[in-house]
Amino acid sequence: MKDEIFRSYDIRGKYPTDINEEVAYTLGKSYGSYLQEKYQTNRCVISRDNRLSSESLCQNFLKGLNSTGCNAIDYGQTTTPMNYYARYLNQLPGVMVTASHNPKDDNGFKISFLKNISVNARGEDIIDFKNYTMQGKFLKGDGKCEHQNIFDKYLEYLKYSIKMGARKRKVIFDCGNGVTGLYARKVFSNFFMDFEIINETSDGNFPNHHPDPAVSENMKSLQEAVVKNKADLGIAFDGDGDRIGLVLDTGELMPIEDYMILMIRDMFNNVTNKTFLYDIKCSKKINDEITRLGGQGICYKTGASYTEYKVLEDNLPFGGEYSGHIFFRDRTNDVASAFYAALRIIELLSKTNEKLSKICEDIPKYYITSEIKIATEESKKEKIITAVKNYCLTNRYPINDIDGIRVNFTNGWALVRPSNTGPNIIFRAEAESQAGIDILQNMFMPIINEANK
Repeated sequence: MKDEIFRSYDIRGKYPTDINEEVAYTLGKSYGSYLQEKYQTNRCVISRDNRLSSESLCQNFLKGLNSTGCNAIDYGQTTTPMNYYARYLNQLPGVMVTASHNPKDDNGFKISFLKNISVNARGEDIIDFKNYTMQGKFLKGDGKCEHQNIFDKYLEYLKYSIKMGARKRKVIFDCGNGVTGLYARKVFSNFFMDFEIINETSDGNFPNHHPDPAVSENMKSLQEAVVKNKADLGIAFDGDGDRIGLVLDTGELMPIEDYMILMIRDMFNNVTNKTFLYDIKCSKKINDEITRLGGQGICYKTGASYTEYKVLEDNLPFGGEYSGHIFFRDRTNDVASAFYAALRIIELLSKTNEKLSKICEDIPKYYITSEIKIATEESKKEKIITAVKNYCLTNRYPINDIDGIRVNFTNGWALVRPSNTGPNIIFRAEAESQAGIDILQNMFMPIINEANK
């Protein structure tokens, strides 16, 4: 088993070279033993997305799990948030077989160990689990597997805190042929809206485009559909249904930070704790807006498991990531549901006659780069980050080093961080002008390139 499949947020790799049925069986044995020895529980939940390899990986994981005496509730094909809700409802840890938004030939396992929350394992948890797995000392027993359906209860959960207004909006949803296609129509038919769905058929080959709404290329068909159908909004889901991307009524992409700002504005006067979380890749406009409203922002490390854990641990009403993971806790215990995040913005629009593009007009516009990936070797990542940090300390630039190095200036910032999902260094910068972006790139890219030799 390769060390590198154990990532900061989950277990993931190429199928079948890194992740295959034998690996799944071993991981199942390890997980079942680990739960019993370290968490004193012999039950968990499991489900899978629609990737071509997910069913066989899930079945082999279950075989390994049951061989340790650990029992499982198998919910079949679900979105990742449905899996999380099953964990929450049963007060059990669990496993989701998915590679989320990664290419179709990838697969993996999102795992949790805690009984009472849906949060996935974080980096330090996965390292401990990896070490345990590599020792190969697993329990033996005769566990059982029962099959259940979670959708009806999940739908009731979604309906619980959504109260649509009087204005019926038209929405285009793009399921990207991911597992959300199995459930989107069943969900949204229960709410006051007109909608159409593109790329609805569940197909693990993802024939129309890759299901990652954080990549602008993958949003083009949704943008075209919004304009063609004169829709009020377009919403795309990633492959396993825990991230969203948005399109304005004009057909333009809506930055996820703008979505987060609208949600914070909407809930601000209704929450006691006026502290909100965003990840280190997000625009400064979020913190500027939180400060303007009279609240406090927390800039935190990237990673859904880290974000959700921090939101829960600090009892925050809301948190979000640049990648499109959104976490609500102002009305209910959210399970990182992209369906729920979609319903919240549709609810907001249903209570006004304004176009979404008009509502967003007063949100500041900054110049910002996309995520620039610089190929490197795993062994060089720390060297590069250290070089950037030393440069900043020498020049007395204020930094946030919770996840790589984010250098903060009066009129912008630059971020250099190691990718947690591949052999890359990530660079991103924001400024009030393109000239400011150029200055930041010219300042930091030579340092990165020199340390990367």
